[in-house]
Amino acid sequence: MRQGWRWFGPKAPVTLDEVRQVGATDVVSALHEVPIGTVWTAQAIEERRALIETTPAGRVPLVWSVVESIPIPDAVKRTGGAARAEIEAWIASLENVGRAGIPIVCYNFMPVVDWCRTELDFVTDTGATAMRFDFTTFAAFELHILERVGAEADYTDDEREAARAAFEAMDEAAVADLTRNIASALPGSTTEPMTIPAFRDRLAAYRDVDAARLRRHLVEFLEAVTPAAEAFGVKLTLHPDDPPRPLFGLPRIASTADDYAALFEAVPSPANGMCFCTGSLGVRADNDLPAMARRFASRIHFTHLRATRREADPRSFHESAHLDGDVDMVAVLRELMAEDARRAPGASIVMRSDHGHRMLDDLHKAVTPGYPAIGRMRGLAELRGIMRALSAEPGLSRPH
Repeated sequence: MRQGWRWFGPKAPVTLDEVRQVGATDVVSALHEVPIGTVWTAQAIEERRALIETTPAGRVPLVWSVVESIPIPDAVKRTGGAARAEIEAWIASLENVGRAGIPIVCYNFMPVVDWCRTELDFVTDTGATAMRFDFTTFAAFELHILERVGAEADYTDDEREAARAAFEAMDEAAVADLTRNIASALPGSTTEPMTIPAFRDRLAAYRDVDAARLRRHLVEFLEAVTPAAEAFGVKLTLHPDDPPRPLFGLPRIASTADDYAALFEAVPSPANGMCFCTGSLGVRADNDLPAMARRFASRIHFTHLRATRREADPRSFHESAHLDGDVDMVAVLRELMAEDARRAPGASIVMRSDHGHRMLDDLHKAVTPGYPAIGRMRGLAELRGIMRALSAEPGLSRPH
C-alpha cells in the first residue's frame, strides 16, 4: 500500500519537506480555499499539483494521489438529482481533477455537520491530548445551546438531567468553545461554519429528509457523477459518518456494512468505492472491521487508519493511539494488504495515519486540530512496522 499524509496546503503548519521526513510518499490534499459549490479550475488544480510534485534537487518525490475532498453542496443532500446546477459544478471539478491525473477522490454525505467532536484537547493519561466526543456534553449543546426543536424526545429523563447539569457547569468561555467545536467546521470539513440561528435554519430545511430519502439522494448523485469518474479513471471513495450514528435528529447513511452494501448494489459502477476509515467505523461495536475490509476489499481505494476508544458510556469515545483503541489494526491491515497484493501495478490502496495525539513539541505550537505532525508520525511509524512484519506472510506483499 502507498503511504499517504494529509496536507492542508501551503499555509499549513506542516511543510512538504516534513511530509518527506515522516516517510510518506503520497499527499492527500484539496483546494480548501475554494468555496463549496464553486468549480475547481484546471489552473488551480495544476498549481497545487505542481507545488506538491515539483521535487527540489536531492529530495524524495511526492505525488498528489488523493483529493480529500470535493465538498458536496447542501442542496444535493437535501434534494438529490433536483440540484442539477450543483451536481454539474461538482462534475466539472471532478473532470478537472481527472485530467490532472489524480486517481482518487474522497467525499462524504453527512448532512449539515461533518465530523463532530466536543473536545479538541482532551488530556490523556500520558499527558498528550486527543479529540473526544462526550455524549453528555453533546446533549448539553443540543438541548441548551442549540435548543433543537424536538430534541428532548431523543433523551431519557436521566440523560436530560445530566445534560442540564453539564450545561450549568459551563462558563461563557466553555460554551463558546463547545459551540465553535461543533458548529464552526473542524479542519477538512466539507460543511460551512454556522451561527446558532443558521444551524437551526439548516436543520429545519431537512425536516422531511429521512434515511431512505437521504440514501436516494446519494444514489441520484452517484448515478450522475460516476460516468465522469469512469471516463477519467477516478475512483470515488465515500467516507463513513463520524460518529457513525444519527446526530441532531438527522439520518446518517454510511455507518455500517449494510449501508455500504446497499450503496454498491444501487450503483454497481467500479468507480463507486469507499474510504475505509477505521476510526469512524470503529466507534460502533457492531462493526466488524476486518470482516468489512474483507467483504468490500475490491471497493477500498483509500483508507484512514486510526483508532478510537469507546468509554464507559459507549456513545462517548476519544481518539486513542493508533494501536491502543478498539480497532484490531493488525487484522485490518492483514486484509488490506492481501487485497493490495492482488491488484495490478498502479492500483495500490493509499493509506494514511489519520488524526494523532498532540504531544511533545506540538503541545506548545499552533497545530491543525486532529492533524499534529508528531502524533501522526508516531501513528505512521507504528502502522509501517505492522506492514513490514505482515509482509513476510504469504500473499501479503507484492512480488518484486
